[in-house]
Amino acid sequence: MTTEQDDPAVTPVPLMQLATGFWAFKTLAAAHELDLFTRLSGTGGTTIAELAGTLGIDERPAEMLLTACAALGLLEKDGAAYVCSALADEYLVRGKPYYFGGFVQMLDKRLYPGWGRLTDAIRTNRPTTWDPDRQDSLFDGEDPDLLAVFWEAMHSLSTFTARSLGGAVDLSAFGRVLDVGGGSGAYDIELCRLYPNLRATVYDLPFVADIAARKIEDAALAERIDTVGGDFFADAAFPPGHDVVLLSMIMHDWNEERDRTILAKCWEALPRGGVVIISELLVNDERSGPSPAALMSLNMLIETEGRNYTPSEYGRWLHDLGFRDIRTVWFEAPGANGAVIGRKP
Repeated sequence: MTTEQDDPAVTPVPLMQLATGFWAFKTLAAAHELDLFTRLSGTGGTTIAELAGTLGIDERPAEMLLTACAALGLLEKDGAAYVCSALADEYLVRGKPYYFGGFVQMLDKRLYPGWGRLTDAIRTNRPTTWDPDRQDSLFDGEDPDLLAVFWEAMHSLSTFTARSLGGAVDLSAFGRVLDVGGGSGAYDIELCRLYPNLRATVYDLPFVADIAARKIEDAALAERIDTVGGDFFADAAFPPGHDVVLLSMIMHDWNEERDRTILAKCWEALPRGGVVIISELLVNDERSGPSPAALMSLNMLIETEGRNYTPSEYGRWLHDLGFRDIRTVWFEAPGANGAVIGRKP
């Protein structure tokens, strides 16, 4: 008789990978903080000795950093030199259109310390990245420079997610999208590019709407995409005149009561035949995964009052309001894995 302990297929290797997962992230974060990828982009690369001289550090840590980044696919070896991989050159070089470094920086400086107190969050059911007793919101008092690079990173993340959403959900029969909590307008820019007859409105806090307006102007879509500053809880109603309401990566921030309030305002804003689209990292109905959604849900524990919900939960809330033809569409993207859609009859 054999046991799991005797089974050679059961080893601690997966546990080792889980336990050391932060090593890879901190390597990425340190390389980004040292501007390694921006320094190397467009050059012939660097040797160990050259990097040591450039950074004013010993060759020992320079060799370790370069080797680790190569092992992670962030650098490639070209003779004695290390050069940026295609991935790093596209997304980790400052000034590139889809620069993702701001998100890395936000994770490192804000979320990494908060995750270090995850057990406290579990025990207290309170965020660890900010103090609700002394701050009005999770970004209250945040470094404005850090927030600026964060919004740039979210624009990049949302751009690719919007493309996946637009390919998975056919919007050709609709005329105007209201993007509630639309951030930098990335979803609206990409959806309007995919659907030439579509128009859109970004509805978010005034300072965020200003960011969106600049992004929309840069995309040469100001004639098709409007911005409206507001507060979707404080405002009595959402801006009218739209047959689609998009809620992308919004609902996971809030508890069920507040989410139902948001959906009720969606119902009131939509005409008959209009649809609401909830795009999220959805936890499956069995509550067993997938891991990106489950871990994002824990991230909501340290950051917000919300969590990542299941399709059946969203479906029930939509049905209670009167939405029908409720369905879930699955896709693969950096910021979401699916959308729950309901139609107002």
